[in-house]
Amino acid sequence: MIKAILFDLDNTLIDFMSMKNHCCKAAIDAMIGAGLKMKKKKALKILHDLYDIYGIEHKHIFQKFLKKATGKIDYKLAAHGIVAYRNLKESYLSPYPHVIPTLIKLSKRYKLAIISDAPRIRAWLRLVAMNIDAFFDVVITSADVRRKKTYKAPFRAALRQLKIKPEEALMVGDRIERDIKSAKSLGIRTCYARYGAKYGKMKPVRRGKSGADFEIDDINELAGLKI
Repeated sequence: MIKAILFDLDNTLIDFMSMKNHCCKAAIDAMIGAGLKMKKKKALKILHDLYDIYGIEHKHIFQKFLKKATGKIDYKLAAHGIVAYRNLKESYLSPYPHVIPTLIKLSKRYKLAIISDAPRIRAWLRLVAMNIDAFFDVVITSADVRRKKTYKAPFRAALRQLKIKPEEALMVGDRIERDIKSAKSLGIRTCYARYGAKYGKMKPVRRGKSGADFEIDDINELAGLKI
């Protein structure tokens, strides 16, 4: 019997990549407006390529961008980009439609937890900004266990804090390698969030090929699963 549902955060509860893309465009527009001599399309490609190299949460990505794009760091341009990014991020951060009603329903029947590879403070900032932090009994980030979800450690930590066995948990996430395979290797049941695997070059795998026990196209389907 399932006693707890474990959730990935980005692209499962929040449309993170859509927010990221909009914020990056705003940052590039602001830097061009402040004097950056570069076409927007080329600038965005350089920026996204750098995210691929250094990680989607890199703290100094705009400095690295300017160094790569112009050969030097112009801190005035960097500041324009950072401010534009942050201003849009604050207004854009929101959960997917149906997340809050679904969490309300599920919280009446199950314990809920977050397992995220996001930095600890950023994971908490997103949860608080979306006003959904109170739904979760446990929040595990990679910093808490010094391992990302390609390892079993984050899942073991969540199970330990929830005081449940692997077969009593369901993991919901959009990344097969991180959310589905790692959880299944411990005996946790899994649900593939197909709707979250639709960003950039990512496409959801063919239906039935994810390896998960369940697949959903909208988070509201969770409440109706026979788990």
